[in-house]
Amino acid sequence: VQLQASGGGLVQAGGSLRLSCATSGRTFSSYTGGWFRQAPGKEREFVATITRSGAWTYYADSVKGRFTISRDNAKNTVYLQMNSLKPEDTAVYYCAADRLSTGGDPSGYTYWGQGTLVTVSS
Repeated sequence: VQLQASGGGLVQAGGSLRLSCATSGRTFSSYTGGWFRQAPGKEREFVATITRSGAWTYYADSVKGRFTISRDNAKNTVYLQMNSLKPEDTAVYYCAADRLSTGGDPSGYTYWGQGTLVTVSS
């Protein structure tokens, strides 16, 4: 499964961005989807995850109420809508997929995209 993340950029604090993670060659509905992020000098951390059908989602406490993960299986794409962005949200955001995993541990995901940089200015 090849994943392509996009949608990152520079935004002011309080602004919004929507990240997309598209796959080609496989039906994305067979895989769970996850978003992780890694800030400079820090370890990769969990952001959000969504089940194959999209019926269940789970978020890190740091983004709960501000970020929304969703998916469109007809378009083979998982999204991360980010609102009320803060400077501490600045990081490279990675999408991930797996046949089964919906947890927050990055080692549980088999497939990874290349990352997209989100920079939030104060």
